[in-house]
Amino acid sequence: MLNGLFTPSTVGLKFAAILSTVLAVGTLAFSPAHAASLKTIVCFGDSLTAGYGLDDPDSQAYPAQLQAKIKEAGVPYHVVNAGLSGETTAGGLRRVDWILRQPVDVFVLALGGNDGLRGIEPSVSAANLQGIIDRVRTKNPTAKILLVGMMMPPSMGESYAKDFGAMYPALAKKNKIEFVPFLLEGVGGHAELNQPDQIHPTAAGHAILAETMWKALRPLL
Repeated sequence: MLNGLFTPSTVGLKFAAILSTVLAVGTLAFSPAHAASLKTIVCFGDSLTAGYGLDDPDSQAYPAQLQAKIKEAGVPYHVVNAGLSGETTAGGLRRVDWILRQPVDVFVLALGGNDGLRGIEPSVSAANLQGIIDRVRTKNPTAKILLVGMMMPPSMGESYAKDFGAMYPALAKKNKIEFVPFLLEGVGGHAELNQPDQIHPTAAGHAILAETMWKALRPLL
């Protein structure tokens, strides 16, 4: 719901495109010629990860900008953008097994924004996020997980916004995983860094997201 423009059919098509990209990357990254040197980071999120509204998400969305930083740093990782516009934590829990069909070394979990905008109980969202974490660990026990938090505006209700924001650090502490408190830090609320909907970042906004994410990811690589 971060964009509110996606029907079930378009979401299905987008998921198919993501799956095909993930599997293609998996084939490339883990072929005999590359398996020994190239590892995989999966960015698993919603439209903020997918790069909704950008002219060229493949180069402008924060996962792509992370890839550029990784290349510059000379570390052997490939970033897979597994963002799906309109995704909720429940939807993520349903599709994560498909994403985990390839080996994953670092799993970036950036879901929950759509849950918040829909007023879904934080306890429900937390259970879904925990389910995703559990599945990643079951499939890839050695994978490192980075949990990325979101915040809700006061218009959603002070009590709700507080409970929603609290679920991310609680999950990070419970699972002993790395944590980014707020994906949109330095971008949310800054009109010049957001598209006209004031929800989705521009390419310049995504550059800031990438920098925020890179600070958390770099020590894990």
